[in-house]
Amino acid sequence: MTEMNMVQAINNGLDLALKLDDSVILLGEDIGINGGVFRVTEGLQKKYGEDRVMDTPLVELGIVGMAIGMALTGLKPVPEIQFQDFIYTAMDQIINQAAKMRFRSNGDYTVPMVLRTPYGGGVKGGLYHSQSGEAYFAHTAGLTVVTPSGPYDAKGLLLSAIDYEDPVIFLEPKRLYRSIKEEVKDGEYKVPLRKASVVREGDDLTAITYGSMVPTVKNTFEKHKVNGDIIDLRTLVPMDIGTVIQSVEKTGRVVIIHEAPRTGGFGAEISASITERALESLLAPILRVTGPDSPFPYKMEDYYIPDDRRIMKAVNKLLEFR
Repeated sequence: MTEMNMVQAINNGLDLALKLDDSVILLGEDIGINGGVFRVTEGLQKKYGEDRVMDTPLVELGIVGMAIGMALTGLKPVPEIQFQDFIYTAMDQIINQAAKMRFRSNGDYTVPMVLRTPYGGGVKGGLYHSQSGEAYFAHTAGLTVVTPSGPYDAKGLLLSAIDYEDPVIFLEPKRLYRSIKEEVKDGEYKVPLRKASVVREGDDLTAITYGSMVPTVKNTFEKHKVNGDIIDLRTLVPMDIGTVIQSVEKTGRVVIIHEAPRTGGFGAEISASITERALESLLAPILRVTGPDSPFPYKMEDYYIPDDRRIMKAVNKLLEFR
């Protein structure tokens, strides 16, 4: 076991994947010589060469299109989009090609591609470097959408995603890149996709969250001694609804927390899924704590992102509801 932050854990996972499987190829803007804008791939091109860790032109559509072509010919590409905000020019390739290839070919072709990208706030990047677009991908059949909340899960989920035979959108919360450290296993291990984690247990309510919000919710519950379950979804699509419903049936009260805007956010899907399956177990309305329906601001990042105060306001409202 080695103590690592998330950057180190993902780098270690990529290093291991390149070492163990010659079909793994990394590609993206500045990921080689410079190691990427967040230095997640630092040192890997020097170690494995330009044919395995490839610097590309500044064309997101081309990066994803090239990766899809690689995947269709037997490779396991891991493209990086420098910021998730830049991914939208590649949405045609992601939605109409990668996500639909298995279906359109009746299973003859698959796209074993892991598209890595940092997302969310945390670097005061404003409206073009801080977006959380997970709901766009969650709406697209054929994509698996994953977001880790810590270094240990980041490495294990990444290695599982690289071995997966269909496309994975791997969203890396940039706010967590260097803000937390955990003990991470040396060598190969895998955290299963499609399986949520109960990171804290309690009886009074269920908090459902993912990505950068998991440490925030955990710290809030510990600080205020909230007796509740905290569920880290880890894989948004397909969602581990079984773990969610088991907790809801126990507590009867639910708060959903995510950084993305409220309207059409993934929290709405979680809420609907719970209502369809466990309505009679609910003792209070399902509440959401989210980012506001506005572009991400430059100078008010701390106000935009859900915090201790807003989470506890929802928690208290749930606990007081009769």
